[in-house]
Amino acid sequence: MKKLAVVAIGGNSLITDPEHQTVEDQYLAAAETDHQIAGLVAAGWDVVITHGNGPQIGFILRRSELASHELHEVPLDVCGAHTQGAIGYLLQQNLINDFELMGIDKGVVTVVTQVEVDKDDPAFDSPSKPIGSFLTEDQAKQRRDQEGWDIAEDADRGWRRVVASPMPMRIVELGAIRTLLESGFAVIAVGGGGLPVVADDSGALRGVPAVIDKDRASALLASNLDADLLLISTAVDQVALNFGTPEQEWISEMTLDQAKGYLAEGGHFLPGSMEPKIEAVVTFLEAGGTEAIITSPRNIDKALTGIAGTRIVR
Repeated sequence: MKKLAVVAIGGNSLITDPEHQTVEDQYLAAAETDHQIAGLVAAGWDVVITHGNGPQIGFILRRSELASHELHEVPLDVCGAHTQGAIGYLLQQNLINDFELMGIDKGVVTVVTQVEVDKDDPAFDSPSKPIGSFLTEDQAKQRRDQEGWDIAEDADRGWRRVVASPMPMRIVELGAIRTLLESGFAVIAVGGGGLPVVADDSGALRGVPAVIDKDRASALLASNLDADLLLISTAVDQVALNFGTPEQEWISEMTLDQAKGYLAEGGHFLPGSMEPKIEAVVTFLEAGGTEAIITSPRNIDKALTGIAGTRIVR
């Protein structure tokens, strides 16, 4: 049987720098990452690709704000659906082209994916995830008073809307993803951590204005699919202890117990950056996974052979 890898791509990995943010720029960045993933498939792996969408959500929200004098604004969950389709398209087309060039007889499909969260998740009582444009204090307070936004000052750069980041509970389209894998497809799913939805007493779903951490959702997906590998692609080649300090130390391998110990000590990993990635890996391994890798897109092939990246094992 083929091994299964869930490959999580950061939304920022499609935007290499502030001068390269256009759709064409993102397409080219997706091509570089997809070529590495195609190599993984050529080596005999089945793959599910997940991706972040932070910058892209920001672009859509900004366009919506600028056009609000003429058109209705777009709800956050629908913005997420837009990015799942758009980023999925970039990844899907590039991967299809790579398969054609490499002689790989395999289809690629993108699944618009909902992820159920608990309507009583404590995160809804303490929104903390900044989204959208920077605003003046007066503008932010006006949106708070008129539209019920939660707002906060963001690192002395201005005021922004903040939303909850609840824990993922259930991947609604899991059965479809599994069926597509069994039918021989490479699948792109759970984009941006999935579209956050809650269920009412009858089980009916509705979207909520929240952001699910992409790596946590990817870990849940990997566990649900009994994946052999969770591969998280990010901006750095390896994980570092004491990141950004004179004591910084790059790590090529660690065990589950060591990862849990570093998290407990605190100070090793940046919140909102590497810390949730390590937490996601711990969740995956504790749920029965055997191996995870964190590395940059360009080093995926090298990380699989053990000469790059950081490998975390049980």
